[in-house]
Amino acid sequence: MEQRVVTRSERKEATRQAILDAALTLSAQTGLAGLSLRSVAKAVGIVPTAFYRHFDSIEELGVALVDEAFASLRQVLRDIRREMDITRVIDDSVTILVRNVRERRAHFLFIARERVGGITAVQDAVRHELGLFERELAMDVARLPGVEKWSPEDLRVLANLIVGSMVSTAEAIITAPPGRPDLEREIVRTAERQLRMVVVGAANWVSDPEPGIDPD
Repeated sequence: MEQRVVTRSERKEATRQAILDAALTLSAQTGLAGLSLRSVAKAVGIVPTAFYRHFDSIEELGVALVDEAFASLRQVLRDIRREMDITRVIDDSVTILVRNVRERRAHFLFIARERVGGITAVQDAVRHELGLFERELAMDVARLPGVEKWSPEDLRVLANLIVGSMVSTAEAIITAPPGRPDLEREIVRTAERQLRMVVVGAANWVSDPEPGIDPD
């Protein structure tokens, strides 16, 4: 059987992925700010100058890791948000989040560490991704019954509360002691309860009228 020839673009993509994987592993010890391109290149088995064929800097590499960390979660959450049963959306969102944290633990540890310290470009990339979640969620919430008269600002605030709860849940899971499934279950139950409480409160919320508009 004839062996398929690996193309140049496939080799390039494989090297790029190897760089990302090495940086993810090495940054767990040093943080991204303490990472050198020489150490990454050595781990991959390439010369330092070859690094620049894939990334212009460690900062750009970090931004690519942020995108990689959010990519699968972003798509799955978009899919389940098409459901308009808010209770199901909450339960499914938490379930999907927990599964992604388990499967991509190193990525979520990277996000938790880098979003509050380190390289500014990477912090900005994390904020950008969370902001995208908030904006998309705000548009979904706007289609729910009972919020037709909500202001855009109130929709944004509600989305911010939900995304903030999800971020806290992810960080609680990855920082929990290993071998404690009971603790993880409690974290999940708390997350679901928090989100339901937010939604119940939102159902009774009335946006303030715009200045100069009679609420009656």
